Amino acid sequence: MRRFIMHRVKCDREYSLALSALCVQTAKQEPGEELAGSLVAKAWSAIVDTTETVGRLFKQNADLVATHTLDKLSCLILEKRALRKVYQEEHQRIHGELTRLRDAVLKSTSEYEKCIENAAAAKEKYEDQFMKGRGNRKVEEAKERYVKATRKLHQAHNDYILLLNEAMNYEHHLRTTLLPGLLEYQQTVQQEAVDCWQTVVRDFSHRTNFCSEPFQALQKSVVESIEQVNSDKEYEDFVERYKSKPIPPIDFHYDESLLNNYSGKLKPEQIAVDEFTIDSVRERITELQAKVAHIQAVILEKETQLAQFQVDVSEIKTTPDLGSAAMVKKRAVDIIKRERDEAKCQEERFNSQLQLLVQALSLMGNEVPRALDLDLDVTLNGEQSSKGEEIMDFTTISKIAARHFVDKLKSPFLRKQANRPQHSKDSEECITTSNNISEETNNTHHLRPYSRMTVNPNISLQDEDWFHGVLPREEVVRLLVNDGDYLVRETIRNETKQVVLSVCWQGHKHFIVQTTADGKYRFEGPAFSTVQELIVYQHHLGHPVTSKSGAILQTPIFRERWELNNDDVELVEKIGRGNFGDVYRALLHPQRLDVAVKTCRVNLPDEHKKKFLQEGRILKQYDHPNIVKFIGICVQKQPIMIVMELVPGGSLLTFLRNQGPKLSPKELLNMCTDAAAGMAYLESKNCIHRDLAARNCLVGKNNVVKISDFGMSREEEEYIVSDGMKQIPIKWTAPEALNFGKYTSVCDVWSYGILAWEIYSLGASPYCGMSNCRARELIDTGELEEFQKRLAGNIMLENQL
Repeated sequence: MRRFIMHRVKCDREYSLALSALCVQTAKQEPGEELAGSLVAKAWSAIVDTTETVGRLFKQNADLVATHTLDKLSCLILEKRALRKVYQEEHQRIHGELTRLRDAVLKSTSEYEKCIENAAAAKEKYEDQFMKGRGNRKVEEAKERYVKATRKLHQAHNDYILLLNEAMNYEHHLRTTLLPGLLEYQQTVQQEAVDCWQTVVRDFSHRTNFCSEPFQALQKSVVESIEQVNSDKEYEDFVERYKSKPIPPIDFHYDESLLNNYSGKLKPEQIAVDEFTIDSVRERITELQAKVAHIQAVILEKETQLAQFQVDVSEIKTTPDLGSAAMVKKRAVDIIKRERDEAKCQEERFNSQLQLLVQALSLMGNEVPRALDLDLDVTLNGEQSSKGEEIMDFTTISKIAARHFVDKLKSPFLRKQANRPQHSKDSEECITTSNNISEETNNTHHLRPYSRMTVNPNISLQDEDWFHGVLPREEVVRLLVNDGDYLVRETIRNETKQVVLSVCWQGHKHFIVQTTADGKYRFEGPAFSTVQELIVYQHHLGHPVTSKSGAILQTPIFRERWELNNDDVELVEKIGRGNFGDVYRALLHPQRLDVAVKTCRVNLPDEHKKKFLQEGRILKQYDHPNIVKFIGICVQKQPIMIVMELVPGGSLLTFLRNQGPKLSPKELLNMCTDAAAGMAYLESKNCIHRDLAARNCLVGKNNVVKISDFGMSREEEEYIVSDGMKQIPIKWTAPEALNFGKYTSVCDVWSYGILAWEIYSLGASPYCGMSNCRARELIDTGELEEFQKRLAGNIMLENQL
C-alpha cells in the first residue's frame, strides 16, 4: 500500500500517463487466498480500478498526500510490526512458564524417587546395623544417615506436592485466562489497526476526491467500498478459516505409585507436618502470605488505573485530532485488564498452596508429630540378651570341642612322640571333628558359623567357606576390617602354589603355611595333616600364629555369596577379547545357565588384577534392565573370572554395522533411549562410566541395549586422573576430561552424544579419517561443529539412498 501511494504521488507529478501505466501493472497483481472475503482488500481494489480515470487530477493533491497520508501509513506499519513482536513475546512467555513447570515436575519426580530409594536404603542399613548389635558408633552413624535421608525425603515430598499444585493451577489459568486474554487483546489491537488503516485511506480518499461531475460517480463507489470496511467483521472469515484447535488440558496429579515401596507416614495429596518439616512449613506459610499481600496490592493498583483510564476514554471525543489519544487510552485499558487478570491468577495459585499448608498445620494439634519411630531398643532387648547368652556359651563350648578333638587325634601324635618335640597339653587340645563336636553342641545350632569351626574330612580346602582362592592381596585388605578377622587364600610364587593365612591384627599380616618334610602343615606349633586342621587348631586355641606377630585368629571371613567356584564354570567358546583377557560363552553348573565370562590373564600384574576385580565389584551392586547383569566372580583358582548374563545380540557396534540397514528410525531411537536410561541409573548411583561407546554396549532380546564394560568406571561424583591418559578413548571423551583429567557425569553425557551419533550413523567411526590428535585439536579450537554437520549430512544422505 505504501509503495503504491508513493508511486501514486510520483505519477501525479509526472502526469497521468505514468499513473495509468502503474494502475495497469497493479491490476495484474491479484490478492492471495488469505485476503479472500476481506473488506479491506475489496475497498482497496475499488481504489485501484478508479485511479487511472482520476489520475489527471491528482497533481494538485500530490504534495498533501506525500506529506500527510504516507506518514500515517508508515506509522501504522511500524505499529503493526511492534504489535506482532509483543504478541509473539507474550505467547512465548506464558507457554515458556508452562514448559518450565512441566520440566520442574519431571525433575522433582526424579528427585522424589531418589529420596525414597535413599531413605529405604538408609533404613535397611540402620536396621541391619542395629540387628547385628555392633558398636554404638556405627549404629548412631546409620541412624543419623537414616534421619537425614528421611528428612530430605519429606522435604522433597512437600516440594513435589506444591510444585504439582502450582503447575496444575497455572495450566488451568493458561487455558482459561492467560491465553484467551492474550488472543482477545491481539484481536482488539488488530481491529484498532484496521481503524487506523481506515483513517489513512479516508484521508487518502479525501485528498483524491474530485468535485467534477464525471468523476463523482466513480469517487462515490470508492467511498462506499471504503465505508463497508468494518473492524468487527474484517477478520471473521480469516479467523474461521485459519483458527487453531484449543490446546489440550494437561493432567497434573499426585503419582501414588511413588509410595509403593515406602512404609513411613507420608500420605498422598497431604502436606507432611512433623518434626522434620514444621519449620519449613511455617516459613512457607509466611512466604506465601507475603506474596498474597503483595499481589493483592498489585491487583488493587491495576483496578484503580483501569477505572481512571476508562473515565479518560469516555471523556475523549472521537475527532480526527483526538482519535490517536483515544486509541492509546483504549489500548492501555486492555493491557491493564490483562495484567490484572494475570495477577488474579497468581493470587489464586498462592491462596491454593497457602490453604494446603494452613489446613495441614491446623490438624497437627498441640504436639509436633514424630517423623520416624526409632524406638527399636524395646523390641530388640530380648534378641540382644539371647545373643549375649550365645557369646557366653561359646567359651564353654569351644573348650569342650577342643578337648574332644584332641581325644580323637591324640593317638597319632603320640605314636610319633619319640621322633618329635614334646608339646604342651593346651597345644594338643584344640581341634575337633564334626562327628565328635556334634554330641556336645546339639543345642548350639543357632550360633554364628565361625563359632562352630570344625574339621569335616569330606570337604576339601577349596570348599571351605573361609578359603578365598587366588584373591589378590588388595581385595584381602578390603575384606579384613577388625582385629582377629582372617581368611585363607592361595598365591603363586616362582611358579609354585602356596597357601597363605591373612590376618587383621594391628594391621594386615600374611603368613605362608609351612610344609614339613612328611607333607604336613604348620606355623610355629605342631604340624597337621590338612590345612583345615591347622586353621581350626589356631582358631580354638587362641594362641598367636607366630610369637613375633602376636596375631590371633578370632573371626573367619567367609566368601561372599557371589564368589563362585571355578569348577562350576564350563567355558564353551571364545566370543571376544577384553583389556585383561578373553571373553567366553560358558555354562554355569549345576543350573546349566548360559552366561558370558570375562577372564583375567594369569601373568598380569597385581595392579591390573585389582582393576579387573574392581569392575566386578562395581557391577554387582547394580540392577537395571539396561545394565548388563552381574552373576558372580570366580577366584578359587586361576584364571580369575567375572560371570555375567549372556546378551545374545553381542556388541552394539557390530550389530549396527551388520543389521543397521534393517533398523527403522524408531528402533534407533529406542536404542538411544535404552542407553540413556542405563546411564541415568548409573548417574543416580554416583557412577562415572568413563568409557561409554557402542563397542561397550550389548544388544539383547528385542534389540534392548545394555551398558557393559565397567573397567574404567569409578563410584565417585568427581574423579581426577592422576596416572596419565594413555588408556583414554580420545574420540569419546569430553574436552574437560582431556584437558584437565577431571571426570564427572557430565563427561558421560558427552560420550552419550557420540554414542547416539554412532547409533544413527549405523556404526560409523566418529571423526572418520582423523587421528586422535587431529580430532582433539578440532575440539579444542571449536572447528569440530562444522565438520560434524557436514559429516552428519553425508551419513543421512547415505541412509536415505
